[in-house]
Amino acid sequence: MSRFIVFDVETPNRKSDRMSAIGITVVENGAVVRKFYSLVDPETYFDPFNTALTGIDAVAVRGAPTFPALWQEIEPLMSGGLLTAHNAVFDMNVLKKCLADYGIVWKPYVHYLCTVQMGRKLLPGMRHGLSDLCAYYGIPLDHHKAASDSLACAQILLRYLDGGADVRPFIRTCTLKK
Repeated sequence: MSRFIVFDVETPNRKSDRMSAIGITVVENGAVVRKFYSLVDPETYFDPFNTALTGIDAVAVRGAPTFPALWQEIEPLMSGGLLTAHNAVFDMNVLKKCLADYGIVWKPYVHYLCTVQMGRKLLPGMRHGLSDLCAYYGIPLDHHKAASDSLACAQILLRYLDGGADVRPFIRTCTLKK
């Protein structure tokens, strides 16, 4: 694997079926080659908990693209490598729900990589939260901000790869069709 699409999403509420922000960091041949960030109008309500966590509310997303509009822009990016996230099951499920809720057909399934799962095998005996790993590696983090989280995850992945990690045993499949 030489190209990873490292992404992180923020959600407006505990249903976790819509995005309020997405950060994407593209890693190619061992280096960050592109960064993308956008707020997303989730077209739904914001929980006070999520707003306090992310700093994103209905006012912040006013004028931001909805997921279908944003998807037209980010689909080529998302299709261009192995999807990767920290605690990827969460981010993959939000992506899957957004695609389904808006009736967007992408692929029947996608492969993805989770840096939490990798970390549990590569660095046993420690906590594998994003902030824990960033502290361990000295990576700057503005936690629960999608751009920062995706970049931090990409840098963690690069540390794993620089240490000789083989991603193949950690690749999983997410079925996108219902």
